[in-house]
Amino acid sequence: MLYSAFENMKRWVKMIRVIGGLCLVTLLGITYVSYLCHNSLCLAPERFSLSQRSSIGGRVSGVSSSSTSISGSTVEIESVSFKEAQIRGFDITSRDVIVFLHIQKTGGTTFGRHLVRDLNLETPCICPRKRKRCDCFRPNTVNEQWLFSRYSTGWKCGLHADWTELTDCVEGALDEYEGMAKRRRYFFITVLRDPIHRYLSEFRHVQRGATWKSARHWCGGQEFTSLPHCYKGSNWTGVELDEFMNCPYNLAHNRQTRMLADLTLAGCYTGYNSTADQMERDRILLQSAKKNLAEMAYFGLTEQQSVSQYIFEQTFQLDFANSFDQANATLSAQAIAELTSAQIEQVRQLNSLDAELLDFARKLLQERFELLKRRDPYFRQHWLRVVRPFKSEATDGNSLV
Repeated sequence: MLYSAFENMKRWVKMIRVIGGLCLVTLLGITYVSYLCHNSLCLAPERFSLSQRSSIGGRVSGVSSSSTSISGSTVEIESVSFKEAQIRGFDITSRDVIVFLHIQKTGGTTFGRHLVRDLNLETPCICPRKRKRCDCFRPNTVNEQWLFSRYSTGWKCGLHADWTELTDCVEGALDEYEGMAKRRRYFFITVLRDPIHRYLSEFRHVQRGATWKSARHWCGGQEFTSLPHCYKGSNWTGVELDEFMNCPYNLAHNRQTRMLADLTLAGCYTGYNSTADQMERDRILLQSAKKNLAEMAYFGLTEQQSVSQYIFEQTFQLDFANSFDQANATLSAQAIAELTSAQIEQVRQLNSLDAELLDFARKLLQERFELLKRRDPYFRQHWLRVVRPFKSEATDGNSLV
């Protein structure tokens, strides 16, 4: 009888060990999977399913906001203007989010990397090796993002999402990513480039095989999936410039204006570039793009890197460890040198809206620079650090704009 009790005890001990081992394995598995999800952003799908969000329109006390009814629901998002940013500032510890509207071939890739790698932050973005994206979490949090961009959250609102897509999607995307619904303040930012250089840079990129055909083109509560392509097959590799320019529905034409405008004001993509009142549509888009650009918390120009960096640092009270790159022309300059005068003129005509938008942006950027310069009691030191980061005021006193 004693022997039987001993055997039963041995069986119980073995069973307890097995159960304990299974519990330990389960716990380790949960921890490992949680780590993977944290680093691969598997909490939210790459192509976020849009919830009911709104476009931004009016102004309230310096804050851009509006509401649009979608499926019977009215939702507002709060977008901070440049003026409001000067008054209340950017608070990385609270509910403020920088949203980077990345327009193709404007230098946005380099700028986006600066945002995640070069800002002097108390809690820097975590950029693991062999991974394109970084985790830009607020201090003392594990999943609250202060930056919504390609290199932080990924393309959560679609590949190169435009103003219409971002304002409709961003809050729902962050709610899903962070696992909770909350009100945030959004600081929209972008970078613009000379339209001829940008257009030819995109042409070269497409010629090498790029398509951006996975872009969503979300507008007015629906995705426009049947937009015509300029090419047959999987891409447009090897396309010549004349063919590239002569496609009437090439989205490269006036891309910057289209991506900054509220497309719902001009019928979204319905009858795109084929309507009888194209001039009226162009007027609406350009006016909307200028309005949205002026209300953004920040924008930079590829051709004015130092001024753009200074304005960013003063607006957000965040400094970059490295100065912005000064390259602008790159491959596009070579492309321009190879063009005939007729081709250059056609490129100008195809991007006339972008040219007018850039003229507006140049003037506005200079106004913002002069305003911040007057307000900055340490302008000389700040400016020299931007334009000559490795020289002192004593060795380089003639670098002021």
